[in-house]
Amino acid sequence: MTVIAIPFHLDEPLPELELPLPADRTIAPDLPDGPPWERMAVLYEEVAEVVAAQVRDGRVPVVVSGDCTTSLGVVAGLQRAGRDPRVVWFDGHGDVQTPQTSASGYLGGFPVRQLVGGADRTAPERLGLRPVPEQDVVLVDARDLDPPEADYLAGSGIRRVPVEEVGEVEGPIYLHVDVDVTNPDDLPGLLFPAPGGPSLAAVTDAVRDIVAAGGVAAVGIACTYRPGSGAGPRLAGLVEELSAAQ
Repeated sequence: MTVIAIPFHLDEPLPELELPLPADRTIAPDLPDGPPWERMAVLYEEVAEVVAAQVRDGRVPVVVSGDCTTSLGVVAGLQRAGRDPRVVWFDGHGDVQTPQTSASGYLGGFPVRQLVGGADRTAPERLGLRPVPEQDVVLVDARDLDPPEADYLAGSGIRRVPVEEVGEVEGPIYLHVDVDVTNPDDLPGLLFPAPGGPSLAAVTDAVRDIVAAGGVAAVGIACTYRPGSGAGPRLAGLVEELSAAQ
């Protein structure tokens, strides 16, 4: 296992990002001027190369960042290393927005849709990211959906399940955990808290089962909380389970 830190929120450096575990390597390049997706494509190209190298060496990269879009680089890196992963995505939100459906325009709401071939294609095309078949994606929880997201998921091949019903997923797996999947009562300081949802203990148990079954090729942890919130130490048990992926 290798822990790779990406101290960014979208295309903005986040040097104060509080990591829930120590990093073996940090990727924090100076990004060129330009639109956000072009800047992120530069960042995630470096992520993809590092992930691919780790996977070729038989390691399981654990990529820790400030939002979910880093997943584009991780999945591209797995593909470059010859691993076409299924995706198990824990999140309080759907992340299946497009520029046309998003009321806020928040780019962090796009990555699942980008992974399956939709939404803005700037970064995926720059990375050579091949679309993941919808039927190879399991969206865990995603209780806070805008109406266009609910409509899309109702007609897609993406399987949406509660935390306790993830079940068995054949590897290789990209296991992604946005920590806001957790009930905000258990994890204060979340940037986008979604009321209700599973306890931190329930999320930890579900992750343990996935890791124990084998097949996890890479892990992504989106630390979507405010600096200084104290959320990082509360994630110790969850992080320990994610770090057990071998």
